Formats: sequence, C-alpha cells, structure tokens
Amino acid sequence: MKLQPLDIAIILLYLVSVSVIGLVLQKRAKANKEAYLLGGNTLPWYALGLSNASGMFDISGTMWMVMLGFVYGLKSIWIPWLWPSFNQVFLMMFLGMWLRRSNVTTGAEWMLTRFGRGRDSNKSHAIVVIFALLSCLGFLAYGFIGLGKFVEIFVPWSMVQPYIPFEVSAEFVPHFYGMIFTLFAMFYSVIGGMSSIVWADVLQYVIMTVAAVIIGVMAMNNLEASALNVPEEWKTPFFGATLNLDWTGIIDEVNDKIQSDGYSLFGIFFSLMLFKGVLASIAGPTPSYDMQKVLSTRSPEDAAKMSGFVSVVLIPTRYLMIIGFVVLALLNYNQLNLETANGIDFERILPSAIQNFAPTGVLGLILAGLLAAFIGTFAGTLNAAQAYLVNDVYLRYVNPTASNQTVTRMNYTTGIVVVFVSMIIGFFAKDVNSLLQWIVAGLYGGYISANVLKWYWWRFNGSGFFWGMLSGIIPALIFPYIFDGLDLYYFPLLLLISLAGSITGTLMAPPTDTETLKSFYRSVRPWGFWKPIAELVKAEEPSFTENKNFWLDMFNVVIGVVGQMSLTLLPLYLVLGMNTELIIVLVVLAIIGAILKKTWWDKLSSRENQTHALPKKEETVAAHR
Repeated sequence: MKLQPLDIAIILLYLVSVSVIGLVLQKRAKANKEAYLLGGNTLPWYALGLSNASGMFDISGTMWMVMLGFVYGLKSIWIPWLWPSFNQVFLMMFLGMWLRRSNVTTGAEWMLTRFGRGRDSNKSHAIVVIFALLSCLGFLAYGFIGLGKFVEIFVPWSMVQPYIPFEVSAEFVPHFYGMIFTLFAMFYSVIGGMSSIVWADVLQYVIMTVAAVIIGVMAMNNLEASALNVPEEWKTPFFGATLNLDWTGIIDEVNDKIQSDGYSLFGIFFSLMLFKGVLASIAGPTPSYDMQKVLSTRSPEDAAKMSGFVSVVLIPTRYLMIIGFVVLALLNYNQLNLETANGIDFERILPSAIQNFAPTGVLGLILAGLLAAFIGTFAGTLNAAQAYLVNDVYLRYVNPTASNQTVTRMNYTTGIVVVFVSMIIGFFAKDVNSLLQWIVAGLYGGYISANVLKWYWWRFNGSGFFWGMLSGIIPALIFPYIFDGLDLYYFPLLLLISLAGSITGTLMAPPTDTETLKSFYRSVRPWGFWKPIAELVKAEEPSFTENKNFWLDMFNVVIGVVGQMSLTLLPLYLVLGMNTELIIVLVVLAIIGAILKKTWWDKLSSRENQTHALPKKEETVAAHR
C-alpha cells in the first residue's frame, strides 16, 4: 500500500507539531543549564514517565522485537532482558530515589558526590564521560540504521533518485534516509532542550497508543477468519534447555535465523542473561536519557513513581502493537517483501507489515508515531550526550564561568557534532541487531562491576572506579573481533576482568575522604557495606537511622518483575485469544498491585521523610571542591 495524501498530511501535521513545541519552549530552555538539560526540575513525574516510555518505543527496538515475536513467539518476551528491560523495576523500588537524592545534573557529576575531588576522582569523572559518549553514540547510530531501513520500505529509492543530483548505491540507501530524518530530529531536539523533548514525547505516546489499539484489533479480527500456522512451542513462554522451535515445513528460513542468532541453547542463554541483567540493574542506570529523566524529576519520591509508571504505560501498549503486526505478518507471510541483496532480512517484517496491512489514515498514524518514536529516542539520547559534553567537559575544564548565552551556544554546537559523529558510526554498522548486541552485551558488560561497587561498598574509591571501567571498556571494544558467536557468552570473562581492575585499583589508593563519604551516605542513604561510615554519621547525629530496607526492596523487585512480565503477556494473550491464560494473568496483576500498594507505594513518603531536604545543586557540587 502506498502513502496516500491523508497519510502524508498526518505525518506532516506531527512534524509541524513537534517543531512548534520546540520553538515555544526555546526561551525557557535558554534560562540556564538546568532548564535546558533537566527541564528545571519542574516537570511532573507522569509526564516524565510517559516521555521515558515514548523514548523506549523506538523504531529500531520495535523492528527488532517484532522480528523476535515472529521467530520465537511467546518465548521472545524474555530476550529483551538483554537490555535488561527489568532495570526499571530496580529504579522503581530503590535506585531511582538514591540517584535523585544525589541532586546532580549528570552521572559524571555524581562522581563528585561519591568520590569528592582529587586526581583519582577526576579520573573516575573522565571515564564516565567517555563511557556516556560511547554509549550515546552507539544508540544514536543504532536509531540511525533502524530509521533508514524503515523508511526505505515506504519511500522506494526509485521515487527519489530523479530528484537527487548524485548517485547512491543500494547498500547505502537506508543510511541516506537516516541522515535526512536525523537532521530534522537534531533541529528539534537541540532547540528546545529537555522540556521540549518531554512534551513532544507525550504527544508521541498518544499517537502510538491509538495506532497500537487499531493494529491489535485488526490482528484479532484476522485471527477470527484464519488460524496461525506456527510450531506448537511458539505459543508458550516456557522453555527448557533448548528452544525446541522447528519451523521446517512452515517457514524453513526461520530455522536459519534462529541458528544465526545463537539462541538455540536457550537455557544457557537465559541463565547468562538473567545473571548479567541483575548485576546491570543493581549497578543503576547507564549515563543516557533514562538517567537524565530520573535526574529531571522534582523529588526522589517522584523519581520512584516515574520509573514505575514507565512499565505500566509502555509495555501493554508496545506489545499490543508488536503482537498485532506479528499475527498479521504470519497470516500473510507470502505478501511480505523481506528479500534484500544479502538474502531474507527478518528485521524488515515491521515496515513490510505496515505497508501491506495498515489502511489509509492508519498508515499515516503509525508512520507518524514510529517516526515520532525515533525522534523522541534520538532527542533524549542526544540531550544526554550534550549534558556530558557541556556540563562535564566544557563547564568543568574549559570555561567554568560561561554565561547562559555561551552555554546555549555550546549546547547547539555539541549537539550538531554528536549527530554527525553518530552518522559516521552508523555507516560502519552491519545491522540493527549487531549494534544492539555490541551495546548491551559488550560495552555495558564493562560498565557493571565498577558501578555495582560504587553504590554498595564504602571502601571503593575513584581509583577503583577508573581502573574497573577502563579494564571493562577496552576488552568490550576488542572482544567482538576475537570471539565468534553471541557477545553475551563472553560476558562472564569481561565481568571478571573488570572486577579485578576495580578491586586492584581500589587497593592501590587510600579510601575516599571521610567527609565526602559521610556527606554521600547522609544524602543518598544506600544499604550495603557501609557500616564504618554509618557509625561515624550516627556518632555525629544520634537520631540518624540506617537504611534497613534491603529485604523489602528485594521482595518488591521480585514482585515487580513478575508484574512486569504479566503486563507483557497481557496483550499477547488478548490478541491471540488465549482466554484462560488471560484471566490468570489478570488475577496475578491484581494480586501484585495490591501487594505493591502496601509494600511500596504507601511507604514512599515515609521513606523520604527519613532523609534531609535536598540541597541546591550548587551546594551539592561545591561541597566537594
């Protein structure tokens, strides 16, 4: 189905709307760096939650998840644990509050509150900036590739070529399209800052929800007339040591896809994914747009609410669209155009399904929503990269007394530079999945050990952080060229190397300054191995109470993950007409909701009342100079 005038009008209306939002909020964003990078900490938690959810509803990720649903069926719900998707539960239960209590602008600035000032803490600050920029550039390139492949389906190059005064080979057509929309996204995100990003994301979420409902209903109507022809194991989320998915005689090429993905030994894959995911989650959010949304909330209590709200608004809506397109693609597989110069590309299922099955008007709505998803993800990630370059490089090392006008100019400049560098990286990426695997299993593998230790062990210092991160990042960049197969399988080795670097680096240097540790412990109040510092604080403040919520937080995490997976299964069972399973999931969700109301929601205010009021940002940083 080709784009009709109504579809084009809907897309243009969306693009104009977000441009207006950016222009309207431009003046507010220029007020100061906090207004630009964090929305001045005035945005409501539910708007930030919708924004964060919209940022995760990206084109590249949705293409990947539709492909997973098509190939692996209900078992595909586990594979996003590679991110890990359940890190939002850890943020919801305790880490979001801890991070927001630090009252900083970026994750690198957070290093000053934990390690103070000095040579070793300066190195830890620098290594976080490097990691943040690497991950941001990786995600920007990831979105760049996904968007280009997506647009290519709807706008054939044969339609565009006559109007372009130069030749573009077929291999680079997706990159060309990616460049065009990336430049638009750059304009919108650079002008308005965080406030613009959040309110544009709220608009995007509304569009995506309407589109998801329409696609879900279409899939249900199609299933009433036809039955799915899939392997029996496709219909259950449960698994054993192996996937046991055999597509022979149905769609033989899918077997080759499963083999190339490396997920066949699913028991081992799942165990490694869970092991890595738990460690990654307790390490806290990576220095990207997710962390910036937490830091943008009004209070620690709002940070917890925002993180919980993300799962509630994102998962059912996103999976309703995903399963809808999976069902339509399976019922009409022969109509899909998945052939490329390199063979069948299952990542093209989503755009091909949209092209074939979305009616006029709905097609425009879905395309506007998915383009919005790209722009939202891109804008949030770009905002994070700008925050690190401006706040943690320019204002710290180059021009600490820069005026608001100069800071604004630097925000614009760094935004443009980051975008063009990410485009260059995108040209060297093989596909969406290869970039995703490198980011979540490789680069993030080097992040984990140092960032676990920083929260939970008082003796860990800036030297340990620097050497732990460095000894993780370097192998993460090298191992893909040494090892064959799935990046996740060398994660344990990467973790051990990074852990050795963290501990060795810690013992090579003296502990962090006692006053810095006491200040951090008072404000953040983490649980873990903090007894020596806790005793010092209580000696000065006998009324101070330690954080003894470890077991409650862990109980809530387990309950929350079960609830998150139930939210994932809800739209799948609904669309597939699996009514018995649907009722069970609804009952489970009701029970989990009642438990978390008592063990989490009702306790948020009382937990915050045990802490001191947040200091001003200037005081937070100045205290460690």
